[in-house]
Amino acid sequence: MKIFKLKEELKSYLNSQDKDKITSFVPTMGALHDGHLSLILNAKKNSDLVICSIFVNPTQFNNLKDLEEYPRTPNRDIKALSDINCDVVYLPEISDLYRTNEKVKQYQYNGLDTYMEGKGRPGHFDGVATIIEKLFMIVRPNKAYFGQKDLQQLQIIKHITKQLNFETEIVGVSTKRESSGLAMSSRNKRLSSSDLEKATLIYKTLLFIKENAYKNSVKELKETCIQKFNEEPEIHLEYLEIVSLDNLHPIDMYKHNGCNAACIAASISSVRLIDNIIF
Repeated sequence: MKIFKLKEELKSYLNSQDKDKITSFVPTMGALHDGHLSLILNAKKNSDLVICSIFVNPTQFNNLKDLEEYPRTPNRDIKALSDINCDVVYLPEISDLYRTNEKVKQYQYNGLDTYMEGKGRPGHFDGVATIIEKLFMIVRPNKAYFGQKDLQQLQIIKHITKQLNFETEIVGVSTKRESSGLAMSSRNKRLSSSDLEKATLIYKTLLFIKENAYKNSVKELKETCIQKFNEEPEIHLEYLEIVSLDNLHPIDMYKHNGCNAACIAASISSVRLIDNIIF
């Protein structure tokens, strides 16, 4: 496994490779878990060369404390990637990707950012899109793999990839879960065992929505589920939305099967978790 810290060295290496090779890219912020590794393993099935980046992108954080506390485990990450035979790791410093005092770009998302993460975290997706554009310019992958756990991010990356005319196929991979059903996340490391148990309410609620959709109105189902969170004072519900998968806008009437999504953001002990289910 080759490790690069400088983009120019990585680009030089990639340029030296056979142009007929299918290259796949998995951008991460490190603190890798089985969810990240499942992206690498999926990529390996469908490509000749797999590149993983590890970079905690400062421009997508609205909360400085959250950025400071984001787990960083580079040595463990490198070993985990080596163990599953990832081909290339890009591990840059901020200065390799951003100029001093560089501002994020402004992007058009065609309304995909209007609700949920976009509403509660202004500027977040501009930070995400900025770093994805930078990384795609360096790697120029044939395919890029992202987890479905960040559903809104996944849909936005698909949109901007087309908008920026990148010839990269964006592949969404199903959310990897703990045995409890909790979506795997780097943030889970900051939760106590008691908090982890409480956090299972998120996935249980999503399953309840999937099982009871079409039996109740969207409004009734949302009210029932919000009440479940109101009964758990140690969990702060930021949002619970039932949306159309194509534009991520809240709906009043269900779409066809497979065209709806329920999305939740909630905090436990100041640790913010998100999850979703498509139905």
